[in-house]
Amino acid sequence: MKRFILLFFLFFAFDAIAQDKLQNPIEVTDLLKIRTIGKPQISPDGQQVLFTIMEIKDDSEKKGEYVYITHLYLGEIISNTYRPLTFGKFSISNPSWNPDGKSILFTRDLGNKSQVFILKLNGGEPMPLTSSAKGVMNATWSKDGKSIYYQEKISVAEFLQDSVSFVNKTFPSWTLEKPRLNPSDLFNQSKPNPNGNISEIRAYLNQNEKDKKAKVINRMNFQEETATTADLPLNFIYKLSLEGFEKPKLINKPLDRWIEWEEIPTGIITIIPADSLDHPDRVLDSKIVQYQNGMYKNLVSRKGYGYSNLSLNPNGDLIAFVETNTTIVENGSLKLLNLKNNIISTVPFDRTITQLKWSEDGSILYFSAQDRGGVPIFSYQLESKRIVQITSEISGVLGFDLKNDFLVYSKTGIQNPSELYTNNITGNKEMIFTEENTKWLNGKFVSIPLKKSFKNNLGQMVDYWIMQPRNLKKGNKYPMVVEIHGGPAAMWGTGEASMWHEFQYYASKGMGVVYCNPRGSGGYGSRFLASNVKDWGEGPMSDVMKVTDSAIQEGWVDSSQVAVTGGSYAGYLVTWILGHTNRFKVACSQRGVYELSTFFGEGNAWRLVPKYFGGYPWEKSTRLILDRESPLSYVQNIRTPLIIFHGESDLRTGVIGSEMLYKSLKILGIEVEYVRHPEASHEITRNGNNRQRIDQMLRTFEFFSRYLFF
Repeated sequence: MKRFILLFFLFFAFDAIAQDKLQNPIEVTDLLKIRTIGKPQISPDGQQVLFTIMEIKDDSEKKGEYVYITHLYLGEIISNTYRPLTFGKFSISNPSWNPDGKSILFTRDLGNKSQVFILKLNGGEPMPLTSSAKGVMNATWSKDGKSIYYQEKISVAEFLQDSVSFVNKTFPSWTLEKPRLNPSDLFNQSKPNPNGNISEIRAYLNQNEKDKKAKVINRMNFQEETATTADLPLNFIYKLSLEGFEKPKLINKPLDRWIEWEEIPTGIITIIPADSLDHPDRVLDSKIVQYQNGMYKNLVSRKGYGYSNLSLNPNGDLIAFVETNTTIVENGSLKLLNLKNNIISTVPFDRTITQLKWSEDGSILYFSAQDRGGVPIFSYQLESKRIVQITSEISGVLGFDLKNDFLVYSKTGIQNPSELYTNNITGNKEMIFTEENTKWLNGKFVSIPLKKSFKNNLGQMVDYWIMQPRNLKKGNKYPMVVEIHGGPAAMWGTGEASMWHEFQYYASKGMGVVYCNPRGSGGYGSRFLASNVKDWGEGPMSDVMKVTDSAIQEGWVDSSQVAVTGGSYAGYLVTWILGHTNRFKVACSQRGVYELSTFFGEGNAWRLVPKYFGGYPWEKSTRLILDRESPLSYVQNIRTPLIIFHGESDLRTGVIGSEMLYKSLKILGIEVEYVRHPEASHEITRNGNNRQRIDQMLRTFEFFSRYLFF
């Protein structure tokens, strides 16, 4: 046994040395090679699996640009093979099996309007089922497979002024918040005339709005991701029979604003805003109701709470959902509602749920959830009330399905950003099904993160991961970059896909990488999640600095050659840290929040202000906290060279704060550069324009290289 162990370690030691010499680095353009596997779905007979693959391709219409293309694939489970079902330049989304397993439903993006298509597996091309002028989304099968449901979106203003949609002249029960105007004033049939009476003037002004010459805002949530909007969208849900030539039937009341819904034998269960009289932007609470014959029956409601993740069991008598407090920082609670007796029970699990799925007999509820840097699959047995972890928290499940004792899931992991895997229901027989990224990664150097943890000053265990640089040699010192996540309730770890390429790129460039989940991160329970309330700066900074010190103690890090970077909330925290220490040689702040009162006005994530800091900027006690917690309040202390990134159209955090930071540092004479990416949103580094994604990574590396020695 000892001889076997010795040979084992000698083999892997030799293998590690050989690989270090032979393996090629991860290049910045390898970002374009990454393929992402979508949520799989097992066929009704259990023999096949349906899934999507998103890839990045050259844009045939714009030289030097790249586009995201998503196509549908069908896998044969027994033979472990798969093939594409769709081709071409148009992406597909939201695929699903007909309950009889003979056809597949999906939505195809035709460039301007998405339409629903059906593909019959006995041969032939996909056939369109809709030709909506508005475009459709969220298509799904009815339970019997004889009909489909789909949604169209139309704004309230369009609805009120459209003679076809607005047949019954039903006005919203909630106020439109247009001062001194009634909803009936908006249903204006007068001829536009700037010199006419008040009704004709209003018709003229309405026409200017239609022609995009004016944007009149009365909403609170008027900031989208890249543009402001005066429109409040309504969901029109239609049912289309596939038998005969019936017209689609509207099944919901659009003004009631259905959020999620599930078909049941006696009607529909849906989530709607809890208050039907106040404007929807002001209503954070929701309730679960049963809808039948135009009437609602209240099932679940609780003041101060909202609901999501509806999932009906196969028997149709039990529904799972997540209940979330709308006013404080905490994880949602997984609940079960018995539709026979209206009894609600709670599943004791303090994590963020990402997907729910019932077993075929309804006795077990399976779910995936953020947990300690990964996203494992868990099972909850209703009879024993026992929770069992099935897959490892080392990796992250992006989507899963199961049938009987067979499990299939898309997963991100240490060695590979995305592949499809199969397993048994106990989780001890994992096998890879696709090799979409495995092929191009063959021969590439992949730095293996080493997970560690420490206890912070609150007594909490903080996880962090250290990645060694390529070609590490004993006795040499290397630069290191400290990576911080956003949110602040996000979670990083080896089960998080979005940063896989960036971390590996820096390691291949000869830098060590360390990242962590400081207080306030997701994946560790509600108490940990809420431990940065009214403390976005000092507490999380202390965790990050402890991680930095611990990584330096590994022995191969040059303590004078350490950089720090992060985006969104992490852009905030990077700048806060720079205002309180000169430890870092160079820094990068991406799409951050730098002055909290300004962020309240310019960012669509403004509700983080009252939720985390207890009030609003005009309240004196809250304003003191906001000033204390704003990085811009300490800008005069910054000495570290800094590059600032912000998307030109980023309304999640807004751009004014970054302009204030840059201008302040420029006046103070600090070495600073400011990069704005035209038309880019807050999601630039995750799913934005790929040239801009590469540009930002290269500019960060180039800026670091001015100060660090590689």
